[in-house]
Amino acid sequence: MKDTNSLSHTSYRCKYHIVIVPKYRRLIIYNKLRRDIIEILILLINRFKDVELIEGQACPDHIHMLLEIPPKYSISEFMGQLKSKSTLMIFDRHANLKYKFGNRHFWAKGYFVDTVGKNEKRIREYIQNQLQEDKLYDQMSLKEFIDPFTGEPVERGKKKKPFKG
Repeated sequence: MKDTNSLSHTSYRCKYHIVIVPKYRRLIIYNKLRRDIIEILILLINRFKDVELIEGQACPDHIHMLLEIPPKYSISEFMGQLKSKSTLMIFDRHANLKYKFGNRHFWAKGYFVDTVGKNEKRIREYIQNQLQEDKLYDQMSLKEFIDPFTGEPVERGKKKKPFKG
């Protein structure tokens, strides 16, 4: 695999880690549409002849992508096209959404983008493992059911004595 690509007068290596989020992060809706959203994004990315999807992961409430985008496209231009066209396609395929959630706004405003540079391998691994990490963090709880100092079960409804020291 070659390290750089070229256009008529340009050699480049422009790889971006991009994260986009559905507007309301409603897991029930997003999980039902997840496969369809992936298909739509891949279709739209492939319409840009020079853009390459290197890695992608659809997590329960956001999408990670590693894309190679040539310098003839600005990242904001590309993301504007991707988000607006994918929104229209999602609402066309799932007409019931526009009645429940209206205004044909599927994605949240903005996106996260980071240049990859020489860390492509680490970014790929991060994206591949993101789903497992999200599942791990979802299993964590902010409530403690066992007192870490005494090892006894914490009774609900009773307040602990404030720490004095």
